[in-house]
Amino acid sequence: MDDKKALFDEITKDIINCTKCALHETRIKPVPGEGSLNADIMFVGEGPGRNEDRTGRPFVGAAGKFLDELLSGIGLSRKEVFIGNVVKCRPPNNRVPLLSEIEACKPYLFAQIAIIQPKVICTLGNTPLNTLIAPNLSIGRVHGQVFEKDGFTFIPLYHPAAALYHNALKDTLKEDFRKLKAFLDELKMKNL
Repeated sequence: MDDKKALFDEITKDIINCTKCALHETRIKPVPGEGSLNADIMFVGEGPGRNEDRTGRPFVGAAGKFLDELLSGIGLSRKEVFIGNVVKCRPPNNRVPLLSEIEACKPYLFAQIAIIQPKVICTLGNTPLNTLIAPNLSIGRVHGQVFEKDGFTFIPLYHPAAALYHNALKDTLKEDFRKLKAFLDELKMKNL
């Protein structure tokens, strides 16, 4: 664990000092991500919002509260998973990150994935879906499905914020979390 923590701390330091794209110029605090370095599940969102930019922590606003509720609904807590983003600094006005910003930040995300080695990576919304799985996919078409790529298992999910704006997506997201739990339970049974 000490090696993992040392490597992770080094990446976090690099993120804090990063000036690879213009996002560092307008951020208050970078948001490297947080959670268990031994997590079975890693959640990857698009990028920090206003609350995250102020606190330096991922998913702390209304979407974060809903994510906590979804986790609790399948018997997990925030401490048991890892939560991060594709870009580590807030894009101005919460706009979608530019491709150049994503490319600048991708090495940090890939390094975090390599350290944590999660059994499942859940992409939250289109940006992480397109960054980690395939650029031409749409979350509306593939949410809740299982993808295998580069030795990792991915399950794309709607971003919790989408469900806050479109109430009908709440039940969809809850159902996809139940599918995630069933998938994890199946994995545990195979490893017994």
